Amino acid sequence: MVVCPHALGSQAGADVLRAGGSAVDAALAAASTLGVIYPHMCGIGGDAFWLIYDAKSRKVHYLDGGGRAAASVSAFNQKEIPFRGIEPATLTTPGAVASFCEAHARFGKLPLAKDLEAAIRYARGGWPVSERVQRWIRETAGELARDPASAALFPAGKAELSNPRLAQTLESIAAQGRAGFYEGEVAARLARLKGYFSESDLAAQDARWGEPIKGTYRGVTIYETPPPTQGFTVLEMLNLIEPLELGPFQGPDHAHLLVQAKQIAYNDRDRWLADPRFAEVPVEKLISKAYADERRTLIDRARALPWDKVPSHGSLKGDTVYVAALDGDGNAASLIFSLYGIFGACVTSAETGVVLQNRAAYFSLDPKHPNRLEPGKTPLHTLICSLFFEEGKLRGALGCMGADGQPQIHLQAYTAMIDFGRSVQEAVAAPRWLSGRFALGEARDTLHIEARFPRGTIDELERRGHIVDRWGDWDELAGHAHGITVAADGTLSGGYDPRSDGAAIHS
Repeated sequence: MVVCPHALGSQAGADVLRAGGSAVDAALAAASTLGVIYPHMCGIGGDAFWLIYDAKSRKVHYLDGGGRAAASVSAFNQKEIPFRGIEPATLTTPGAVASFCEAHARFGKLPLAKDLEAAIRYARGGWPVSERVQRWIRETAGELARDPASAALFPAGKAELSNPRLAQTLESIAAQGRAGFYEGEVAARLARLKGYFSESDLAAQDARWGEPIKGTYRGVTIYETPPPTQGFTVLEMLNLIEPLELGPFQGPDHAHLLVQAKQIAYNDRDRWLADPRFAEVPVEKLISKAYADERRTLIDRARALPWDKVPSHGSLKGDTVYVAALDGDGNAASLIFSLYGIFGACVTSAETGVVLQNRAAYFSLDPKHPNRLEPGKTPLHTLICSLFFEEGKLRGALGCMGADGQPQIHLQAYTAMIDFGRSVQEAVAAPRWLSGRFALGEARDTLHIEARFPRGTIDELERRGHIVDRWGDWDELAGHAHGITVAADGTLSGGYDPRSDGAAIHS
């Protein structure tokens, strides 16, 4: 089974499974297709992180595809990192392709060219533009217009788009693997953008295997991606609420307590999270039950926690795709893949068709902060993905889009399934809240909440002091969440988010 936020991506993954591919092959097919047909959310100019379950060894592997800051960033001297433009686009190199090639080399069963086949076909021959993508093109038109290559690729109002130069770049990767992107003509063309990264920076980019982090919640073992990603916040939040009575599903206590757990964990995130190759991140402490016992004393069951008591920064603005794939041998791939903002930095390499990310905007320019901008460093990453187990057996994969919203969505989906017995489809389609702000001018602790929550819950949250932004019944800003669960008898169930163009497809 494959699930992701566009049905054509899920279909590409399922086709690869039918051809004898592994879960990693299927995830690559889906993700590379999304990088073409969902260009506002992901692309090979971005980053990716993986959790891969190998059924034979019964081990979960973590793969870090985060881009690294270019050697020349030491010359960056602005007071803030812009959100768009050549500077965030080229302060870090794209890391996704390195991770794709590394995952394929270790766990792929089919040729890489087969995995990229659908993406190449859509890039060259064109793809149908969904209403959702058309809307984001219209809303980003002003920023796309600043870059001639981006404006030419993504005109408003077209029912079909194509990107033949991207097809050529994907063919180069299919033929040469990692070297087809980070070396040779493609790398030279990317470096000709005259931003911060050079051919040598691209040649130095790799993907790194490491150990995932894990925790338990009511008997379920949950694996998350470690630093530089914010995966630890999911485990910390679950630890914080585990001893608490949450009340009825979507009742005021359920939302109120989860929001406070989020505030506490994000306060820790902003203090500690950075690239662990450059800073010491006390992960074991942060995900321990003992630490949660200490921090839980901040929770107030009666009133909202004021932001200045447990401050956290960041933004809910940002976009991502999540892909889950399970194969017939019981292997699983959980993959998160992103450009960060809508259309990333809104900078495209005209010669390669590659849209570049703006992930470097997440660096700090505070010289005392562990997440400060430094050459060779990966910024604090909002990208996370997960796998979960019961009694040592794989029970599923879960992930979502949404910048600072990602851990909050994990938290809501896991409590829906574990505490309240909801299916994965019910969990990802349930009404959702997100705590934080999308833009300057909003309170940092605004509680955005969909109107499908019981009216009494929303009114009570407001009475308890939450700054409530009442969304409509469905709001895409609440993120796209997807997942696959495995029943005790091996039956697979897929959940796709109705806020997306997604599908769960069984091979």
